[in-house]
This record gives sequence, C-alpha cells and structure tokens, in this order.
Amino acid sequence: MNAPFSPGRTAHREPFVAFVCDEATAESLRPIAIEQGWNPEKVNKGGLRNAVQTLSVSASPNVLLVDLSESGDPLNDINALAEVCEPGTVVIATGQVNDVRLYRDLVASGIQDYLLKPLNPDVLRETFVQAQAALSAPKQADATSERPHCAVAVIGTRGGVGASTLATSISWLLSEKAGRSTALLDLDVHFGTGALALDLEPGRGLTDAIENPSRIDGLFIERAMVKASDKLAVLSAEAPINSPVMTDGAAFFQLQEEIRGAFECTVVDLPRTMLVNYPHLITDVQVAVLVTELTLAAARDAIRILSWFKSNAPHTQMIVVANRVPAGGQLEISRKDFEGSIERKIDYLIPYDPKTAVQAAKLGKPLAEAGKSVKGLAPLAEIAERVIAYTDAAEDAPKDAKGKSKVDTGKGGSLLGRLSSLSIKLPSKKK
Repeated sequence: MNAPFSPGRTAHREPFVAFVCDEATAESLRPIAIEQGWNPEKVNKGGLRNAVQTLSVSASPNVLLVDLSESGDPLNDINALAEVCEPGTVVIATGQVNDVRLYRDLVASGIQDYLLKPLNPDVLRETFVQAQAALSAPKQADATSERPHCAVAVIGTRGGVGASTLATSISWLLSEKAGRSTALLDLDVHFGTGALALDLEPGRGLTDAIENPSRIDGLFIERAMVKASDKLAVLSAEAPINSPVMTDGAAFFQLQEEIRGAFECTVVDLPRTMLVNYPHLITDVQVAVLVTELTLAAARDAIRILSWFKSNAPHTQMIVVANRVPAGGQLEISRKDFEGSIERKIDYLIPYDPKTAVQAAKLGKPLAEAGKSVKGLAPLAEIAERVIAYTDAAEDAPKDAKGKSKVDTGKGGSLLGRLSSLSIKLPSKKK
C-alpha cells in the first residue's frame, strides 16, 4: 500500500487472500475467486482485525480484500493495515457505509477500490480485473532500473574521526539532493550511531538478521528498515554489550544483496575491524570514503588501509577525507607531510565546526543538513556528487590523471620509514 522500497516484487506471495466479516460475503466471494484461478480457501473470516494480525507475521498477497463492516474508524484501521501490509499489494475494501467522502478518503489512503455490500458479482469481477492490471502495469521505479546501484563504504582510520557523521551526511545527500532511494547500513552492532544521528529508534532488525540469517529476504528488509524520510531508511542496532556478535559474516553479505535489490544507493558505515573479519563486504562496493585526522596514528592506519584496498579491492575507488581539521594550523602533522606519508593527495578537507555539530545533534539532523549554509561544510556535498559520478558512469568518472586517485603503495620503503619523515608539531614550552 505504501510507496515500496522495492516496487513490483511479487515472488513468494499468495495471489489472493480475503478477510470478511460474515458468511454471506464469503459465499458470494468464493465462486468469483475460483473464476480468477484463486484458491477459495483463502477467503477467511475475521475482517480487518484478523487481516492485521495475520499479515503482521506473514507475507501479504498480491491482491487483498478486507471487510470494514466491523470497523469503527475505517481510515485509522486502514492505516494500521498499511503498517503490516507488504508494499506493492493491491488492497480492495468492502463495507456497508455508503459515503462518497469515505470512499474518497479510502482511495486517497492507497486502496484500489471500495465496494458496497452485498457484493455484486459483476462489479467484483471488474474490480479483480483492474487489480490484476495494476499488478502487471509498469512501475515508476522501472525507469531507473538501468541505473547502476551505488554502493559506498565509509571507514574511519581511527575511532572518533567522524566516519559515522560523514556516512549519515552522505546518505542524506544521496536521498535528498540526488533524489535516490538510499539505505544506511550501520554495521557497528553495539555502538552504532546511524539511527541516533537521525533521531530514530534503531529497532531489532540488524540483530535479528545476525541471529537468523535465513529470515533475510525482501519482506524482512522492508519491515526491518527504519524510515528517516521517503527516500532514506536506516538499518542499525544497539545490541547489548554483553552479547558478542557470533556470525561468519553471511548475514551482512546477504543484507547487502537484499538492500541492493530494494534501494538505489547503499551507504555502509563500516568499522575498520570489519575489513579484517569480513573482507567480502567490500566485494560490491564501488567507492570507499576513508575518513582520517591529521595525526601520526591516523597516518599509520591510513597507509595500512589504503594498502589493504590496493591488494584486496583494487576495483574500489578511494576518496580520502581529512575531517575535523582545527583552524589556525594547530596540527600534529601538516597536510603536506600526511600526504607524503600516504603517497597520495587528500581529496577533501573538512574543518572542525563544533557549533554546527552541536546544533545537528540537538536537532537530530545530519551534519550536511544542519550545516547546509556553512561554507566550510561544502565538501560534504562535493563528496556525494563525486560518489554519484563514480557509480553512474564508471568509464567517465573523475579520474586522477596524475595518479592521485590510485592507491600507490608500491614505491618501496617500510611503513616505519614513511612515518619517520613526518614533521610532528608539538607546542613549545614557554620559559
């Protein structure tokens, strides 16, 4: 009923199910169902309440007929049905109230048609024909089906560099500015902040997926994702810290596969330890955003992570972002020395802006949204645009003609040797 994340998916569904309040309606419905090639046993007693209870634990059919005769507030009850009804289902309502305003409100809420009782066989046949035509009609999302899926991983060189903040902002920009349905997958199972940054409750979707990978399918994704807006949804968790993650990584990989079929873009907030434990998560990632700070420890880990990508995922385009850079040049390592150590340029530099960061946290908004008028945060939008450019037209994507976009760690020299040439700026002691 609602705008689907994966429109038109009809596999593994019953073609027709009905929930009616009285036997007379059931008897008039069964022969018409047989004519359509449907199972007459799928005509159930119980009305709308039974429909909500049943569909909350099972997949909804392609065509659903519900009886509103026992409903005291049909509009609110239809909205309750929409919460459990799988998107893409064609819903037909029937009832005893002959009210044009009610009919218009019900149709506006997303149902296909509203039929008065007692049911007229000819009208019922025509309605079912229209329902099946609606199912087979081209979906609006089909126009974008040829557009390649955009998969981005955001990784921090160290804890606290702001990788999660950037992941949330990139997700928001892809959904709001680029207009693409986007999923934010926060794989920090115990301490993830993806939902928190958007002022949402994370739910149990991610932990359920880890505990029961066999449950992961399109319907699971649609119900587990927490919607932040019409085009942005989050899958996050706050698992108890006394419950270690016991998985071989198959659940994470399967989640990515299902999300790929349901959304146009996937942004994975990927803790760096995942590269060690589950390297297959990068298999289908086209762009990796490496978020760092200008410190000695971050330089060491940036070298190691860039080298890992060169060896294990050479197909992935790398974007290096120096985040939370303090003003006034008070840096542990200069930008020039940092770039020399990692043997490539920093693509974007984002200044430290505590005022905007605090405002974003208070409002429950991404940093890119709260600071959209802040000049220093303009690189956030540029990063999102570059991600789109890479994924939409790989052959024409921005290339570093001078080799800047390539991770070149094969120039010789040890990690210690590269770090030893850095100029570390320490505050001088006053006499």
